[in-house]
Amino acid sequence: MIPALRPLALLVGLTVILVACAPTGTASQTPGEPSVVAGSPAAGVDCPTSEPAPLPAGESRNVTIKTDHGEILIHVEGALSPIAAGNFVALAECGFYDGVVFHRVVPGFVIQGGDGEFGRSPDIDPSLVGTGGPGYTITDEPVTATYARGIVAMARTQQPNSVGSQFFIVLDDEARTSLEAANTYQIIGAVATGMETADAIAEAADAEIPTDPVVMTDVSVTANVN
Repeated sequence: MIPALRPLALLVGLTVILVACAPTGTASQTPGEPSVVAGSPAAGVDCPTSEPAPLPAGESRNVTIKTDHGEILIHVEGALSPIAAGNFVALAECGFYDGVVFHRVVPGFVIQGGDGEFGRSPDIDPSLVGTGGPGYTITDEPVTATYARGIVAMARTQQPNSVGSQFFIVLDDEARTSLEAANTYQIIGAVATGMETADAIAEAADAEIPTDPVVMTDVSVTANVN
């Protein structure tokens, strides 16, 4: 995936935005076939080094993302994608996402973040943005929910079992058609409050790969009380 490429249509934008992408000039890579860089977590204490335990069906967590534009509260449901939900929660609990930016933005489509290897602030190398992960990938799961505004799902490459740490928030219901064309982005939950913050992050971006990306200053997990 080459950062300079621009989406020619929404479906192309899907491919460009929602994958963990390879840096420009990487051998044997094409825009449709990026690869995750297998690195080690750059922050956090006792972060997982392999696929963590699933979040069981029937369990849920609240994940709060703090930014300078406000907070986003994500309600994560184990029943949607137990493996992906457990992975996201485990990385949030260990501090992996603290200081990581929303590194790709398409207004009206998605905001994407979670590139822990190369998506921290400051000192972001633009040539590596979007290539990072937690140092492992997780097992694919079927998508059983519907993409819509506020839905949170995991980014991936076109290769099987390629989900790492990157995730995205859907900004508009009209993104559904393109997302369902692939239907491989594991849905883990939805924004409970703070979509105005997600919109503000999109509005603040000066490019698909922002020159001054919004930072997740703190990401925390709490038990969900129904």
